[in-house]
This record gives sequence, structure tokens and C-alpha cells, in this order.
Amino acid sequence: MTKKLTLTGAQAVVQCLLAEGVDTIFGYPGGAIMPVYDALYDFQKEIKHIMTRHEQGATHAAQGYARISGKVGVCLATSGPGATNLITGMADAQLDSTPMVCITGQVASQMIGTDAFQETDVVGISMPVTKWNIQITKAEEIPAALAKAFFVAKSGKPGPVLIDITKDAQFQTFEYNYEPCVNVRSYVPHPKVNLEAVKEAAALINQAKKPLILFGHGILLAEAKEEFKAFVEKTGIPAAWTIMGLSALATDHPLNVGMLGMHGNYAPNLLTNECDVLIAIGMRFDDRVTGDTRRYARQAKVIHLEIDPAEVNKNIPADVALIGNCKHSLKLLLDEVKRNAHTSWLEEFQKLTKQEVDKVIKDELSPAPDKQISMGEVIKHISEVTKGNAIIVTDVGQHQMVAQRYFNYQLWRSNVTSGGLGTMGFALPAAIGAKFAAPDKTVIAVIGDGGFQMTIQELGTIFQTKIDVKILILNNEYLGMVRQWQDMFFEKRYSSVDMINPDFQTIAKGYGISSMKVQKRDELKNGIEEFLAHKGSFLLEVMVGKENNIFPMIPTGASVSEIRLA
Repeated sequence: MTKKLTLTGAQAVVQCLLAEGVDTIFGYPGGAIMPVYDALYDFQKEIKHIMTRHEQGATHAAQGYARISGKVGVCLATSGPGATNLITGMADAQLDSTPMVCITGQVASQMIGTDAFQETDVVGISMPVTKWNIQITKAEEIPAALAKAFFVAKSGKPGPVLIDITKDAQFQTFEYNYEPCVNVRSYVPHPKVNLEAVKEAAALINQAKKPLILFGHGILLAEAKEEFKAFVEKTGIPAAWTIMGLSALATDHPLNVGMLGMHGNYAPNLLTNECDVLIAIGMRFDDRVTGDTRRYARQAKVIHLEIDPAEVNKNIPADVALIGNCKHSLKLLLDEVKRNAHTSWLEEFQKLTKQEVDKVIKDELSPAPDKQISMGEVIKHISEVTKGNAIIVTDVGQHQMVAQRYFNYQLWRSNVTSGGLGTMGFALPAAIGAKFAAPDKTVIAVIGDGGFQMTIQELGTIFQTKIDVKILILNNEYLGMVRQWQDMFFEKRYSSVDMINPDFQTIAKGYGISSMKVQKRDELKNGIEEFLAHKGSFLLEVMVGKENNIFPMIPTGASVSEIRLA
């Protein structure tokens, strides 16, 4: 007869994490979650707990870990402010479909509703920004709830889940039994692909003269690396990426025609309104990609490969919808599509790309000697030294667009950024999580001087854990993207965008992190080489042009056809 295991609720939480294969979590302790932290004490070899310096940092670190590892990111926090500090990270994970389980402590069940110390209705607050959430008031509810949490977080279209556990439930004892969750009533995470729709889509693709592929994060989430590459190469169709789809196909692949959206490349944006078949794979037609939807690809037949039915026809109507996991959909399509080469169509991309090179890229990557250092030339140097074999974690702003445009991404799943929410302060903690997920890879956080100071305290996490994260600050002493908009659309009325920054080298020294500041172009090459060769974390600050703008640009509300080169 099997001996039954009696555990406290807190011990059960740890056992559930072990059962789900969790080996790294991020968090910050406090009173209402203390029993769980006490239970973790006995499993320090099995579960590595990384104490961030702020709960928001824990969520972004968990996101970075999830995005690089392909696993569910896990974070812990206490009740009240600890729990509410997770909200930004959960919202970010929800919009970018990142699997994450957040576990919060809560005041004792008999105190709920009394405005007790550090009591907050985190279930109510987090409902709009989670895929599922629940409050647990009895210890015996913990195993089933956590099993469901991991299943929901990672299945179908991934997302964040919140489990709020009262303190008394953490202390209660019960007979522990854990069974992984394999289904949830009325929840269909993996819809079956309609075979007739596959044939219909293939017929459109085979007849197309000017087809265009738009690829997004869904390809990375579905682990559809080989299927997608095979589909692109068999059909010979030019493929353009959303910022979340970046690194699903090598940047220098001959059929990779660049970045979509507001600061994307000239050719794929302009030719979206000239293609005859638009094949959207694992992307949701975000407004930053489409511009004015009333003037977006009206001439094209639209094929949409998407796992979430709610995303189909939400922004752009689909002529054919392949609802299901795109790894499976692409396999089915591969059998139906014909081998092709769209040579003359590709030449149209090449002609427009040459215009962008002549009018934008040349000056960005090789500025005149009398001009200040550009962000683009910094990224170009880093790309050349690493040969594109690095994980790039970007914050939000001008540097984000530049890093994504000019780094030559070679590694699958090597781009980590905040896409849908656009969270400043994302990069530093996310880079920490990414490094724990891929300790043998070079991880570079590319950050602006504004975003860096939003989560600067996470230098303490690097200091304590002694991990090797390369931190690049592209410092223009402005909130650069906001300033660009004020320059272009508000008659250069620079309102609250100039930054008087601290001495970042002194701050880095206080955290035991080596650093360097580059102010002149002749210092840049050696600075980057030292930055990348240094053993351990290193902060490189590069002073770049104060009023450089990022082009091309599609103004808000404009059509993709109205993309500007200057």
C-alpha cells in the first residue's frame, strides 16, 4: 500500500513546481508568501530562486527566461504592493503571449475584505491582464490549481496565469497528490486544422504572382523553425517579420525582406499594398504593423494562420483562415504548395531596399566623420564582432528599432523585446532571465538612458548572482522616441523629454560591474571588443547623436503606403 504524503500548502507549492520541471524562479519575499519561501529553503539545489530587486523585475526576468528557454516562467511575490507590482509584467506577457505563472501570497482567508495590512484584491486587479487566475483558500486546492495553471499558461496561445494563495492555506496540512492537467472543460487550446481550408489556401498561393509572407511570434511559440523555413524556401515567397517574429528566420536569409511596421523597412511596408496574396503566420495584425486598416492590403487575398480564433478577422478580414497550431498548418500546406521562384517580384523588393540603403541606411551605419556616433553603427559593430550569434534583449524606444533593424540575427529565438505593451524598463531584468535560460550564450541588453533608470536596481541582482550580462546603454540624453514625435508632429516643442543623467560608470562600480564610456568614434571599436570579451557583466555607455531620428517611419494613422524615408 502506497504511503500517503502529508504536506503543508506551502510544501505542496514547491512539490508542484518540481513536478512541472521548474528549476528556476524569480521573486521577492514578504509576509504573506513567507511559508512558501520557508518550504523553498529545503530545495535550494533543485530550484534556483533569483531574488530580484523589485517584483516587476521578477516578472520581466521570468518573461526573458520563458522566451529563451521555451518553458513557463515562474515568479513569486507577497500580497498587497508585492502583488500589484507584478501587474505590468503580466500585462506585457499577456500581449506578447509569454507563458508565465505568478504565485502571490494573500492575507489569511478570514481577513479578506477587512482591509487588512497588505491586502489587495489582486485577482480582481489582474483579471484583464491574465489568461486565467484564481484565489486559493484551502491547501487541498493547491495541486489541481497549479496543474491547471501550467497547462493553461503554456497551451494554445500562451499567456500569464496568477495563483493567489491565502496565508492560512499555506500553513494547512493535507494528503498531497499531484496529477498533471491535460485538459480543461470547454477550453480547446489546439483547434483541428480544416483540411479544406488548407487546400483553398494552397490554391491561392500556387496561383499568386506577388505573394508576401508576414511572420510573427506564433512561429517561435509553435517551435515551427524547420516547417517555416521549408515553406518559405519551397514557395520562394518573400517574408517580412513583426518585431515579435524576429529571429524565426535568419536576418540574412535571401527571402527575408525585413521588418514590418512603423519603423520597419521600406520595401515590405510599401509592397504590402501591392501584393496579390498576403500570408500572415502567427501574427495578429497589430496597429503598428497595419497603420490605417481601411487602407491596408485591400487588393490582396488574405490567408491567416493563427491558433487563436479570436484574432482572426479582428483587425484584418481573412479570405482563408487556418485556425490551429502553425507548426501543424505549415506541415499540411507544404504538401499542397508548389515549388516556385518569384524572381521579378523579389526584384521589386531589392529596388526599394536600394532606395532605403541610399537614403537612410548608409548614413545610419556609416555616418560622416563630423557627425556624432549613430545607434546604427554601434549595433553594426556588435553584430560584426558576434557574427550575429548573440541573444539581443531590447528595451523600448529608438534603440529598440535600431537593434532590430541592424543586428544580423542568426540564432533561432534570439530576440527578446516588449512588443505589444512597449514597457520601458523591460530589458535589464529580461536579460537576466534570458541569461539564466541560456548561460552559454552571449546575452546583450540594449537599453536607452531613460528605460535603464526605470529598473536600474536590477544591477543588484546581477551583482549578487554574478551572471554575465552585457549592458549597452545608447545614451542620447533624451527620451528619444518621444522627442522624435515632438520633432515631427509637435513643432519641436520638446516637453519633458530631456534627460539629466547620473554617472552610470559610478553606479556600475557600486554594483561591482566593470564599465566604459565611449564618446568619440575612434574609441568605439576597441570599446565594443572589450565589452564583449570581458569575463562577467560589463556596462558600455555610448554617447550617440542627441537628435537623430529613426527612419523609415509610418506616421500614426497613415497607410503603409505613406511610409517616409525622411
